[in-house]
Amino acid sequence: MAERSTAAVDVADNSGDDPLTAKAGTAATDGVAEEQKTADTSAEGTDKKAVERQSGEQPSITAPELHSGHKLARRYRLEECVTRLDGFSSWRAVDEKLRRAVGVHLLPAHHPRARSVLAAARSSALLGDPRFVQVLDAVEENDLVYVVHEWLPDSTELTALLAAGPLEPHDAYQLVSQVSQAMAAAHREGLAHLRLTPSAVLRSSTGQYRIRGLAVNAALRGITAERPQRSDTEAIGALLYAALTQRWPYDSDAYGLSGLPKGVGLLAPDQVRAGVHRGLSEIAMRALANDGATASRQEPPCTTPDELAKAVAAMPRVKPPEPEFAAPPEYQRTTYQQGTYGRPQLRPQATQPVIVPPPPLQSRTGRALKWAVSALLIAALGLGSWQIADRLLGQENPPETPNTSPTIDDEKPEPPKPLKVRSAEEYAPDGLPQNRQGVGDTYDSDSSTYWRTKTFVDGPVLAPYKQGVGIVYDLGSEQNVSSASIALRYGGPNTVVTLYAADSLSPSGTPDSMKKIATVETSDSTAKPVTKTPVKTRYVLLWMTSVPYSGGDQYFGAGYKQAITDVSFQGTAP
Repeated sequence: MAERSTAAVDVADNSGDDPLTAKAGTAATDGVAEEQKTADTSAEGTDKKAVERQSGEQPSITAPELHSGHKLARRYRLEECVTRLDGFSSWRAVDEKLRRAVGVHLLPAHHPRARSVLAAARSSALLGDPRFVQVLDAVEENDLVYVVHEWLPDSTELTALLAAGPLEPHDAYQLVSQVSQAMAAAHREGLAHLRLTPSAVLRSSTGQYRIRGLAVNAALRGITAERPQRSDTEAIGALLYAALTQRWPYDSDAYGLSGLPKGVGLLAPDQVRAGVHRGLSEIAMRALANDGATASRQEPPCTTPDELAKAVAAMPRVKPPEPEFAAPPEYQRTTYQQGTYGRPQLRPQATQPVIVPPPPLQSRTGRALKWAVSALLIAALGLGSWQIADRLLGQENPPETPNTSPTIDDEKPEPPKPLKVRSAEEYAPDGLPQNRQGVGDTYDSDSSTYWRTKTFVDGPVLAPYKQGVGIVYDLGSEQNVSSASIALRYGGPNTVVTLYAADSLSPSGTPDSMKKIATVETSDSTAKPVTKTPVKTRYVLLWMTSVPYSGGDQYFGAGYKQAITDVSFQGTAP
């Protein structure tokens, strides 16, 4: 199996072990939400035994008895058992070859579900989508079947996030958008999750959501469904419902969340909690199976992850909350600061008598000082009159060669003019260019030709999968660059363009090491970054870090992408 660099284990959650619509060993009904059962422990045991008899399982199968320190394939050292359930166990382990933490699922090779677990793990590994926790290895060895996959120590389960309270509207929007797009991609490859619970969704420190246990979690528990796309869609709707209300959308408690009151049916999120975003509330109701009831606008229900992803993309984008700045501390006055400007005046306790100073300069010395000042003023007036007269007389005989050099006040800044592009090269610091042969189409004055990026599944921000895409332009010689005009093929919000002063046509450093000229975020098909202070450079890097979502066209599919048809720079000669 191909190995990848980061890791997280799927820790099984004993609470809420039943899936949303699919049951172990049986087919799920699709389109109508099943009522949540509140059976006691004995009833659950009876159901499990019945399922085991139907599938041919033996109730005596137990998880392999291993201990911390045991090694698999002389490489994976078991550290801590995090789950022991239904004949399998899950461990936190260490890959001693690559010196990293991994997660391991173990079950006996004679377990009735061993073959299906291996098949599910290998199918999931072939998907290779970074939005899912990756399967690193799937092996049958020494009467054991084990699946090795990533462990993400810097990520947080959605269960822990919901324990602190409902998510902000922007975070809930990102959750349903990213998870629905990821599951739509998985179903296009024939893979279903069938156990998409809050414990199966992780949020990284950068705000990206990742899904763990694709196909493998269901295989470990023997979960199947007649309509897997409907099951996963309802599960995503339940996750969004919980993110908006901090309540589980059924009448039983699960995953540390309280269920809805019994007998009232499925209430819309904005009826459960005040202040819920109206559009997200409608999306949650369209995704959940609720006896045919939909949102207030009576739009059709979403029955597949792809339909749900399109519905989320069609709604107005939820903006992130404005940053909150702490109020500055109250200004501390000292004994050296006088006056009461900006301070409330204290009500006077009693009227103080005003002390009138004596008239100034009434003494003998004062009178002498007044005469001395008067004499100085008269002398100054006489000197000033003489200088004025001398200047007027000097104008009658002007010099033969007057000084015609401009003064500072007469100099005006030179207006910017178009700067000609001599050549250009695509800039790809990660060694993965987008379209090298199309670079020349960006400055050929032909709007029908263009250079384009590849189509990205996730966006609009390209990071962390790619830091950015761009082109370096050669202006022939050093110029004072002040602005640029960039014509784009795909309109819409989220196109972010930044200009940098590069040191060559093939810079060796990253954009962070270059001098920034200007940056702009546009919402239409033209970007015009402008700087107040021109930057002197010969090479200009045009760098895009965010691109809009656009539908498919004649040649390219739908996704996050952008194309540049024409680029021009403005500035002055140094």
